Amino acid sequence: MNTNPIKTLRLARAWSQEQLVELSSLSVRTVQRIENGERASLDTLGAIAAAFGVNVTELMTEESEQTLSGESLELRVQAAKRQVRRESRFWRSLVVYVVVNLVLFVVNRMTSPGSHWFLWPLLIWGSFLALNAVKVFWLRDRWQRWEQARIQRVLRKP
Repeated sequence: MNTNPIKTLRLARAWSQEQLVELSSLSVRTVQRIENGERASLDTLGAIAAAFGVNVTELMTEESEQTLSGESLELRVQAAKRQVRRESRFWRSLVVYVVVNLVLFVVNRMTSPGSHWFLWPLLIWGSFLALNAVKVFWLRDRWQRWEQARIQRVLRKP
């Protein structure tokens, strides 16, 4: 069974080594060495990750992850904590949204049953909450991947 994530991704996409070389701007020999188990630098992994459109961490084997410095690991832990805090704030906001809008609905029905004024805060607040959900859960990964790919392209420019 093949445990090399780079070779696995390349084969899953039915790419030859030459196609990966062309997309990553690396040499054939470099790709061959990496697929045969030699360690790759973070720059090389970044170039390959940009070609695949994935994060560098997805390409790392357990052995190469263990060789990462404590600082790099600490940065990843901090980023994960920030994401968990964002998600937690979103879920708290959603609970508050539901509770407050239920109260507004009840107040609206009790004070002026012919009017539907409770819909305004429901729709406006709900729109902002939906945008926040898109930002927290969907755009996060896409934005990071775009940034990573863009950095790789800028670094390769002569």
